[in-house]
Amino acid sequence: MGEMAGHSPSSSSFAGLRAYGKALWRTPERLRRRAWAAPAAHEEATRVRARSGGDLRRSLRWPDLIALGLGGMVGAGVFVTTGRAARLHAGPAVALSYAIAGLCALLSAFCYTEFAVEIPLAGGAFSYILITFGEFPAFVAGANLVMDYVFSNAAVARSFTAYLGTAIGVATAERWRFTVAALPQGFNQIDLLAVGVVLALTLFVCRSTKESASLNMSLTVLHLLFILFIIVGGFLKGDVRNYRRPADPYKNPGGFMPFGVRGVFDGAAMVYLSYIGYDAVSTMAEETEEPRRDIPAGVSGSVVIVIFLYCLMAASMAMLVPYDAIDVEAPFSSAFRDYGGWGWAANVVGAGASLGILTSLLVAMLGQARYLCVIGRSTVLPTWLAQVNPKTSTPVNASASLGLATAAIALFTELDVLLNLVTIGTLFVFYLVANAVLYRRYVAAGMGRRWPTTALLAGLTAVSLCFTLVWHLGAASKVKVIVLGICVGAAAVALQIFRLLVEPARKPELWGVPFMPWTPAASIFLNVFLLGSLDGPSYARFGVFSAVIVLVYIFYSVHASFDAEENVALGGAADDSHCSAGGDPTV
Repeated sequence: MGEMAGHSPSSSSFAGLRAYGKALWRTPERLRRRAWAAPAAHEEATRVRARSGGDLRRSLRWPDLIALGLGGMVGAGVFVTTGRAARLHAGPAVALSYAIAGLCALLSAFCYTEFAVEIPLAGGAFSYILITFGEFPAFVAGANLVMDYVFSNAAVARSFTAYLGTAIGVATAERWRFTVAALPQGFNQIDLLAVGVVLALTLFVCRSTKESASLNMSLTVLHLLFILFIIVGGFLKGDVRNYRRPADPYKNPGGFMPFGVRGVFDGAAMVYLSYIGYDAVSTMAEETEEPRRDIPAGVSGSVVIVIFLYCLMAASMAMLVPYDAIDVEAPFSSAFRDYGGWGWAANVVGAGASLGILTSLLVAMLGQARYLCVIGRSTVLPTWLAQVNPKTSTPVNASASLGLATAAIALFTELDVLLNLVTIGTLFVFYLVANAVLYRRYVAAGMGRRWPTTALLAGLTAVSLCFTLVWHLGAASKVKVIVLGICVGAAAVALQIFRLLVEPARKPELWGVPFMPWTPAASIFLNVFLLGSLDGPSYARFGVFSAVIVLVYIFYSVHASFDAEENVALGGAADDSHCSAGGDPTV
C-alpha cells in the first residue's frame, strides 16, 4: 500500500507542521496515485454521498426543471448581447447567430443529459469528469465552475440595479450607487442594492429547494410574458424591409447578412453567453423525483424552448429597427422608443429584464451551491462544505459561503473585464464534458479501446483548433476556404473510420446522446471554435487563475484526498463508516 504502512486511521497531513512537511515531501507519489484516480459511479452515490450527513430531498419534477432551465438562461444577457451582435457582426441575420449558438448549447445539453440520467448526483460536470478522467481534471473543472458562478452572479446582481432603475425611471448611478474616491476606477461604485438581492436569495436557497423552485416558477412565468410582449410588439410595429436595408446605406453594407457568413458565426460567439445557465439544472438531479423521466425534459427541453424564444426576439428586433441604428447598450428599449413609437416600452423592457435577472441569479445560486457541496464530498476541499442540513435538506454551508463571496464582490467591483474570463471557463468545462461522454461510451471500467478513443479526442481537438485559427487569422482567399474544407473533411473521415472500427464499450440503459460519436464531436468542435473568438487578455487571466487552481491542488487537495482514501482503506474514517440509504440503485 506504499505510504499507507505505519499510518493510523486518524493520521492527517494537516495534523501539524511536521506532518504537513512530510506530506509535501511525498507530493509526487501522491499525485501519481490520486490525480487521475476515478471512483466508480456507485461509490459516488453511496459512500461518498454519505459525507453530506443528510440527504438532498427528492422534490422536483420535470416542470420545475424546465422552469429552472428557463430561469437560468433567459436573464439579462439577451437584452445586451443581441444589439451588440447585430450591430457589429451579424446584421439582420442575428437570429441565425442565436440558432447556431443554440445548436452548440443543445449539443452540450445532450452530453449533460446522458450523464445526469445515468448518474443522478448533485455534482454536475464535476461528478461527470471525476468518474471519467479522474480527480485532478475534475478539480480544475469544478474550481472553474465555482469561479464562473461567483463572478457572473456578482456582475448580474449589479446589472439588476441598472435595469430596475430603467424600469421605474431612476438614474442608477446617481441614486442607488455612491462613489468612494479613495478606491481605484472600476472598484469605487458601491452598490448596496446588489448586495441586498444576493443576500436575500442566499437565505431563500438555504431555506428550501422546493420553495426556491416555486419562486423561480412564478418569476419565470411573469418574465416570459414580458418576452412575449417584446416579440409580438416587434413584429407588429416592425417593417420587413429592415431585414435588407440599413439606416445609412452610404456608410454601411445592406442585405440580410451584411458582414457575410463569418459575421453570423462571430455573432454566435458573442450571443452564446445568453445560453449559459442550463448546466445548473443537471446539479438538481439528486433532488429530482424521477431522473430518467425529468432530466431530459429539464435540461434539453429548456434549451430548445430558449432557442425558439431567442430567435424570435432577435428577428423581431431586426424587423423593428435597421441593424446599423441599433443601440448596442439598450437595443430593445431604444428600438421601441425610437422606432416603434412606444416610449413607455423602455420601462416594460427594464421590468422584464429585472425579473430575468432575479430568476437567473436564483438558479445559478442553487447550482453553484451543489457544485461546491459535491466538491467538498470528494475531500479536495473541506468536507464542512458538503454538509446538508437535516431540517432544510439543503447544502447550507456551501450556499452561505458562496452567497457571502458573491455579495462581497458585487458590493464594489465592476466585472465587465472578467465576463470573457467567465465565458472561457464555462466553454472549457463544456468542452471537457463533451470529451467525457464520448470517452465513457467507448472506454468503460477498464474495457474498450482506450488508445483509439484518446487518439480520436486529441485529433478532434487539434483539427478544431486548426480550423479556428485559420478562420480568425487567415485572410479571405480560396486557399483559406480549401484549408477549412480539409479540416472539416479530415474530422468527418476520422469519425467515420472510428465509428466503423471501434465498438462502444457500453450502451446507456435509460437515455443516451443521439448520433454517437457525431454529436459530442460536434460539441467539441463548436466549443473550441467559440473559445477562439475571445480576446488574448482574457486567456492571460484564465492562465493565472488556472495556475492558482493547480497550486491549491498540489498544496492542499491531493493531501486531503489521500488522507480520506487512507482512512477508508484502514476502516477508520467516521464519515465513511456507513452508506447513504438514498443512493440511486440505477447508478
